[in-house]
Amino acid sequence: MPHTTTEAALAASTTGTGRPGTRFLVLYLSLGGLAFAVLQSLVAPALPVLASDLGVSTADASWILTAYLLAASVLTPILGRLGDMVGKRRVLIGVLAALAVGTLVAALAPNLGVLIVARVLQGSAGAILPLSIGMVRDELPREKVSVTVGLLSAIFGVGAGVGIVAAGPIVENLSWHWLFWLPLVLVVIALLGAIFGMKESPVRTPGRLDTVGASILTVGLVSLLLAISKGQAWGWFETKTTTLFLLGVVALVAFVLVELRVSQPLIDVRLLKNRGVWATDLVALALGFAMFGTFLLVPTLLELPTALGFGFGKTVSQAGLFLLPTVLMMVVFGPLSGMLDRKFGPKVPLFLGTSFVVLGFALPAVAHDQLWHIVASGLITGAGIGLAFAAMANAIIESVPAAQTGEATGVNAIARTIGSSIGTAVVAAVITSQSTPEGLPTNQAFTAGFWVCAGVAVLAVVASLALPSARHRRQAALTAGVDDLPPEPVELHLPHAHH
Repeated sequence: MPHTTTEAALAASTTGTGRPGTRFLVLYLSLGGLAFAVLQSLVAPALPVLASDLGVSTADASWILTAYLLAASVLTPILGRLGDMVGKRRVLIGVLAALAVGTLVAALAPNLGVLIVARVLQGSAGAILPLSIGMVRDELPREKVSVTVGLLSAIFGVGAGVGIVAAGPIVENLSWHWLFWLPLVLVVIALLGAIFGMKESPVRTPGRLDTVGASILTVGLVSLLLAISKGQAWGWFETKTTTLFLLGVVALVAFVLVELRVSQPLIDVRLLKNRGVWATDLVALALGFAMFGTFLLVPTLLELPTALGFGFGKTVSQAGLFLLPTVLMMVVFGPLSGMLDRKFGPKVPLFLGTSFVVLGFALPAVAHDQLWHIVASGLITGAGIGLAFAAMANAIIESVPAAQTGEATGVNAIARTIGSSIGTAVVAAVITSQSTPEGLPTNQAFTAGFWVCAGVAVLAVVASLALPSARHRRQAALTAGVDDLPPEPVELHLPHAHH
């Protein structure tokens, strides 16, 4: 299929009609995204069971999570860029096939080594979200884009929540192998849908893949994420932790310098000068932190014995159910964010969403001795994450030309992944730093953990205020050559952050 220029290809999408045959597109993309997100979090509550079944230590078993995160963060920008170059459907099929193979191998894994390899294959499907958002932007009529992107982004939050909720019942009633057999069904349907039910997107950015940049980025991200995720176990000031951390920082600085010099960069670093892009990436970093903080704090608190005076004595399955309200609110508020975006632009739902998240963590930081405190916190946090996740994707879409949707949303996804790694590591460190003589966390540890997450969410609120206003961004986008803008939104005057 010959390369078409972006301008010619966009003609179809800018008329606002969309192309025929897109009816089931959103369904298949949603299933793929849901499966990926569920697989990301599903193993976390089951790690102790996996460790004892495979005869390894819990520290070794944690590689099942780490391998997935590393593969996702490294391959998301590379595959997002490849999708922009050779066709998003083609890359999406490859990514879903890798996810299917990885999930099948994981379900059959006889030992930890095989399971880790399977998790790397699964993590390589991290590009599903940027590819899906790019396809929606290319294929759907303009007025449907923000709500659809809201739905797809919310599904990523929902999938992570569903994984945490479902893990306990699956492991208690079946076996850990079913953690992979069940999502495999979703992956296979999504893969068949991509092969037989999608057309290739006409929007392309011809070019070569920047292999040097990709290699440096891989070294940088792997070193940094390893240092963050293993720092607690190895010791934060151990030589290998600090060496990896420094190597990661140096490699990422080198990556930026290389990308500024090559003619066809893997990630156009100049995009990060765009206020709509860097502010949204900061929000992604902070919300990734807060979201995985809650996935760690809430189940731990619920499962502690009541004899301590502040635990609730729930089983893994019961604790998971308490995250259901959070998941339901994400489902409702994701598409609602898209509607707000269509009327007011992404700054309003992003500000509201991040403010809700602050409130959702401040409540249990003040009091978490009643079950209703936990449920109320979950409802508010879920609403906030649903609003904000959807608004982030729409803010990126409105800030960059269509041909760069893949790389820009890919970077946003990495920011969220890094945030979730830091959140998991920091909250785990906070919980373990204040413990009883029996080694259980103290009540103060939870109060501190909730305050830390609330504080990080305040940074997300500040970053959301740094987003340019709808009119300002529209002007900047027209200057930059973004020609598929939605109708001008209504201007709501939010306070401005100083920059």
